[in-house]
Amino acid sequence: MSDTPKFTVVDRRKFRADEDSSPSTESKGTAAEETAAPPTSPSPGPASPGPASPGPASPGPRLVEPIQSVAKPEPPAQTVAVAEEEDFGDEAQLPPAPTEEESRFQKTAYDQAAERLDNLVRAQNPGAPAQEKIGFEHLAQQLYLSAMMQMGAGTPEGQRPRIDILGARQTIDLLAVLQEKTKGNLVANEARMLDTVLYELRMTFLELTRMISTQPVPPVPPPGAKR
Repeated sequence: MSDTPKFTVVDRRKFRADEDSSPSTESKGTAAEETAAPPTSPSPGPASPGPASPGPASPGPRLVEPIQSVAKPEPPAQTVAVAEEEDFGDEAQLPPAPTEEESRFQKTAYDQAAERLDNLVRAQNPGAPAQEKIGFEHLAQQLYLSAMMQMGAGTPEGQRPRIDILGARQTIDLLAVLQEKTKGNLVANEARMLDTVLYELRMTFLELTRMISTQPVPPVPPPGAKR
């Protein structure tokens, strides 16, 4: 059986007279030699394929090499794909621009609908004046009136004006954008009217903001206090 050669080997080492070292050190040396022999050989021998192959040599390249080869090319591919999807998503949100034929057809249909509406109004009000053609001055006047209403103009007498100073600032900024975008495309009367409108609105805005800044600010009540 397999147990008998192990006992005979141990007995031979114990009864050797020429060796001065203890059997424990010899067993350690032989064990170290046995464990050191497989890695020094260039290729594992046929007698010890089992313990050498599952040792530290086989799992190293199998675990490291596939991770390095897969992890390097994936991040740039993912970032490029995400960037392309974002660009395509922004373009997909925009509706397609109408063609010249579609715009021309829509303009004609709009003019016909507006003419029918004018005919209905004149039929119900025979003495009403004809509808005035809308021009650039109407746009400037509309924005001017909106800003003045937001700054408290037109409030009925005896009532406290309700001022929307932030909305007035946005309307004034819209007029400034209109002035910048139409520079060089307006006639003299239109440009002068726009300059005058912006000057008056900005002066009124300055007066209101000065009055608001000089008013005492009421103290903020502490949390939980009754008002």
